[in-house]
Amino acid sequence: MSISRELELFGNHVILGVSGTTLSDDDKRALGELKPVGVIFFGKNFIDGVAYEVWLESFQELIDQIREYAERDSMFMTLDHEGGRVVRTPLPITRFPYASLLRSQAREVAKATARELKSLGINVSWSPVADVYSNPLNPIIGPRAFGNTPETAAQYALEYYLGLQESGILGCAKHFPGHGDTSTDSHVELPVLNLTVQDLRDRELIPFKALIAAQIPLIMTTHILFPQIDPDVPATISQPILKNILRAELGFEGVVVSDDLDMKAISDMFTQSGTVARAFNAGCDLFILSRNINSSSLERTYYMAKDFADALSQGSLQQEVVTAARQRIENLLAQTPQYIVHALDKATLLRHAELAIACTFQ
Repeated sequence: MSISRELELFGNHVILGVSGTTLSDDDKRALGELKPVGVIFFGKNFIDGVAYEVWLESFQELIDQIREYAERDSMFMTLDHEGGRVVRTPLPITRFPYASLLRSQAREVAKATARELKSLGINVSWSPVADVYSNPLNPIIGPRAFGNTPETAAQYALEYYLGLQESGILGCAKHFPGHGDTSTDSHVELPVLNLTVQDLRDRELIPFKALIAAQIPLIMTTHILFPQIDPDVPATISQPILKNILRAELGFEGVVVSDDLDMKAISDMFTQSGTVARAFNAGCDLFILSRNINSSSLERTYYMAKDFADALSQGSLQQEVVTAARQRIENLLAQTPQYIVHALDKATLLRHAELAIACTFQ
């Protein structure tokens, strides 16, 4: 298999980050060679401190460049856009409050958010958070969760997802099988949770079950080690967690996407031969490589593409596993609208701002 073919085949399973408000030479190379099926945007991809029309035009040009170099008309254009501190876009895009404050207005907020995302050409929101905020010492989830009981988290995460879905944005439940009980941050180290499968059934899985019943199309894994379930590897590459619990027990048939593989909890594992095959065999279909944390991540992306090709040629990864994953991705992409960047009118933005204030002070 040629190197270019290896890269393109792996690109069918990659959500890639780009470096800034314009494409660098590395970006152009990566987009042209990998042809990733999607892109994830961050604050660095928007010009801040300038007029709305100026940064919006710049972002439109960036999207046009991405499509040109990736040679794809249809792509997943994605953004972490939960509200609270997880907002990447400049004003006047609305600063909605944390999920924990939305409650009865969750669906209305999601509809407003979806309208704003569509105006940016975004078709996938990495939300809702389906974690249960059960550990008050949790440094990374906290008020990003919709509740501190499985029932409230399930109820309002579902409402939020339905608002996105009704308004034409793909939602993604995260972080499976649950990040709410940790006391460490997977961006900087590997958290460990000594929960049994029954513990998960009693609490963490309840919101995910509700979202799966509503046919949410994407579920994001978490980089957490659950030693009582799988003592060897974190959830993202764990067959007992993804294949046995998520696929077999919960019946999820959609696309399983990794959390960002640049996160320190897992990044080094993907420099080890065989890890890509292990992730596919566990049940992961799609991989986020944000290039937002780890400066060597582009090099690691190319290493992963080679590891992917080696696994196929050596037989540790069967073609039918890859084909099934790609089919799930392509089926979803075929149903995903491609939105045109456009400015929103002042009246709409004012209504959304008033809704954000109402949520904050309800």
